[in-house]
Amino acid sequence: MKTKRYASKPNINVVTLGCSKNLVDSEVLMSQLKANGIEVTHEAAQKDTNIVIVNTCGFIENAKQESIDTILHYAGAKASGKIEKLYVTGCLSHRYKTELEEGIPEVDAYFGTLELPFLLEELGANYKHDLIGERSLLTTPPHYAYLKISEGCNRTCAFCAIPLMRGKHVSKPIETLVAEAKHLVKNGVKEIMLIAQELTYYGLDIYKKRELATLLRQLAQVEGLAWIRMHYAYPYKFPIEVIDVVNEYPNICNYLDMPLQHISDPVLKNMHRLITKQETIELIDAIRTKAPGIALRTTMLVGFPNETDEDIEELANFLRYARFERMGIFEYSHEESTTAHQLEDNVPPDVKAERAAYLMDIQQEISGELNQQKVGNVFNVLFDRKEGDYFIGRTEFDSPEVDNEVLVDARKNKNFVRIGDFAPVRITNATEFDLYGEVVR
Repeated sequence: MKTKRYASKPNINVVTLGCSKNLVDSEVLMSQLKANGIEVTHEAAQKDTNIVIVNTCGFIENAKQESIDTILHYAGAKASGKIEKLYVTGCLSHRYKTELEEGIPEVDAYFGTLELPFLLEELGANYKHDLIGERSLLTTPPHYAYLKISEGCNRTCAFCAIPLMRGKHVSKPIETLVAEAKHLVKNGVKEIMLIAQELTYYGLDIYKKRELATLLRQLAQVEGLAWIRMHYAYPYKFPIEVIDVVNEYPNICNYLDMPLQHISDPVLKNMHRLITKQETIELIDAIRTKAPGIALRTTMLVGFPNETDEDIEELANFLRYARFERMGIFEYSHEESTTAHQLEDNVPPDVKAERAAYLMDIQQEISGELNQQKVGNVFNVLFDRKEGDYFIGRTEFDSPEVDNEVLVDARKNKNFVRIGDFAPVRITNATEFDLYGEVVR
């Protein structure tokens, strides 16, 4: 192992940008460093560290700019002597390494998404193979964690640069994931969120068939695991037996995140989504029929090249029909080296913003109506944190960061609430994106 020399003992600060998959990568990096006896923290105060690693995102233009701004901030800190070394890893570094080396030479070294062993070597650490599947440090609160079941993506969506940065789909074996889940639960985790570039492709590469349902069954039997949640399920050839497993095990949340991106057939075709409007509607109907109480989250992409007002109105009508419990919207970003980059980015930025706002107004009304139906009912709530006068938690229908929250007034609540624990809560009031309630015993 090559020994690195620093003016003082290495104390590393990892800064993570982008999605939950990046958070998992940072946790793996931090756990490897800790196992090597190196002090490491996540997004700590700058005065406490002398080495910074920025784990970047390169998904869309806004994310790329945030990553560049963050690198420049720490490059300035290095220039002023506040830190000794600066390293950059992650998606942006993988995709634009040469350009970044030329544009921001103050960085000591850049590493791609698959170069963890080389980054560790640069830091004077050994890559410990026996730690694969184990994360001793989490960036999330200790009671929940993300579980990345695969890496990369085989899809060819015209707007997406992820395959350029993450490579082809590679599934983790079921036994590895079960072992990782057991390790997390042993360390206090009660909820895991399954993530991937595409969840429903899981198993095709190593088992020659879709095995998400089998994986769920195995994970559901991990003792002490209270909630299992699914994110990033691709709709094409969705394995509908997954919904049967959701119904079969009470610790699999009645929740499914399925980014649909659009509903207009011309737009779906140009996006290379491999699914039609009618097939999408039939899938949503089938899921709702099998699991009437399921909370469906989706993501839509507006402003794709050649998208028309008629396409948006078609999407609006679909939202009114599907009545998704949760929805997020992205405005199209013209990414080089993607198939869509060959098209003219002919929807003006202000039109993209107007379309996104129009659709979110529709979703806000739907969410408000659905939330009002919860008033008077009691739900099992997992409490994440306390902010000001409120304990803040979630039902099984909500994921951290992106979905609704349940707020319990700590001044009025007569029953004890402990962060990281479950409690029954009666909903007393609701807004479009939040629920208010009181603990009942």
